[in-house]
Amino acid sequence: MATKWDEKVKKVKEDIYQVAKEGCMNVPVKIFASEKLLEKIKTDDSIQQGVNMACMPGIQKQSIMMSDAHQGYGFPVGGVAAFDLENGCISPGGIGFDINCGVRLLTTNLTKKEVEGKIKELINTLFDNVPSGVGSEATIRLSDEDYEEVLNHGLDWCLKEGYATKEDIDHCEENGHMKTADASKISPRAKKRGRGQLGTLGAGNHFLEIQFVEEIFNDEVAKSFGLEKDNVVVLIHTGSRGLGHQTCSDYLKKIEDEYSEIVDKLPEKDLAYAPMNSQLGKDYLGAMSAAANYGWCNRQLITHFTRKSFENVFGENIKLNLVYDVAHNIAKLEEYEIDGKKKEVLVHRKGATRSFGPGHKEIPGVYRGIGQPIFIPGSMGTSSWVLVGTDKAMNETFSSAPHGAGRMMSRHEANKRFTTEGTIRDLEKHKIYVKAASTRGITEEAPGAYKDVDEVIEIADTVGIGKKVARLKPMGVVKG
Repeated sequence: MATKWDEKVKKVKEDIYQVAKEGCMNVPVKIFASEKLLEKIKTDDSIQQGVNMACMPGIQKQSIMMSDAHQGYGFPVGGVAAFDLENGCISPGGIGFDINCGVRLLTTNLTKKEVEGKIKELINTLFDNVPSGVGSEATIRLSDEDYEEVLNHGLDWCLKEGYATKEDIDHCEENGHMKTADASKISPRAKKRGRGQLGTLGAGNHFLEIQFVEEIFNDEVAKSFGLEKDNVVVLIHTGSRGLGHQTCSDYLKKIEDEYSEIVDKLPEKDLAYAPMNSQLGKDYLGAMSAAANYGWCNRQLITHFTRKSFENVFGENIKLNLVYDVAHNIAKLEEYEIDGKKKEVLVHRKGATRSFGPGHKEIPGVYRGIGQPIFIPGSMGTSSWVLVGTDKAMNETFSSAPHGAGRMMSRHEANKRFTTEGTIRDLEKHKIYVKAASTRGITEEAPGAYKDVDEVIEIADTVGIGKKVARLKPMGVVKG
């Protein structure tokens, strides 16, 4: 089917396409995709959103779209942009409503054979211990002092309270603590929404999945990550829940009120931004960072309950070690070489994963010689992947890689097309047991609603922004 982008999107290298700079664009748009995936990307408004990104003030080098890109709010999901700190901006829509939605991977000392006979018992135990679904309430109650500490200090609070180990903190992006956090910049309404949700999975595409290592592509890196063929692992995918969503909504409204002359000229309101050096821009960075700290604490508490669940089913000798934790809806201050000079910029990643190569100072010491672990989940019936960061990503994508399979149809369309019974039956054929808080949670996230994650990964590997390490296969899933 012909689209308006057929003439404007030009192939520049294998699996790399570009929309040239024109009109209001300050930089070109770079799209990392196969020909097949590009045709899917052309069918929604995501390329137009990539062009809109390129028109924003202070954007550096290029507006970037990953192979899992699809239409979002403001920025496309799978969008990456870096902004100058003096003349650039910060955009809530360029980070996303679910601030610090991310994934973490845990290894276990169990094999697939040891777990498959108890997979239903394990999933049911996890479902009982980890609250999930819309409006799910946490079992942990926070004092005002604790809540402020969660927001300002992230995983440091979890360590103090016995929910995390020092090794957990060492194996987390930013060590689970954004130093730019300022809880005072989060509204009372946002705090109220998040207060009872710490340690909950939520709904939508969030999940807790039991998987096994099906295939290894790089023995040396896999060994460094603690991955062995047929061993069972756990992938946890969730974010900052109602607190992050409300924080994004609050600042979109504040920006609309304070910078109405900017917002009125934008092609869509969710692209709203504040100048980076403005007080409102600094306030949002503080609030976003605090919500990110909440997101890391949320995944850490789920990890704590997951460890307890495994002990309940398999005994006290079970070990679950955190490989790493990565965010994929976040903005961070990072340094890159631009026009021959080192420059600090604010990198927005919306539906994109950080991908630092070997030697980067922010990678844990144990991985520094090989590169950062990257986790890219598929849908609940398909592969998930472990990749490793590269030097090439530093130059090509501001050290970014894809974050998932990428939706191919809306949740509304998925609910019309798939049935709960049919989806469960299809998953059971592949020996995957699913437990969900709602029937919509199953149909909305049916595997057929997503692109082929293996193809998304192939692009990242081929262009060199993330190299294959291992493919994981699901055994059981807890959904919201």
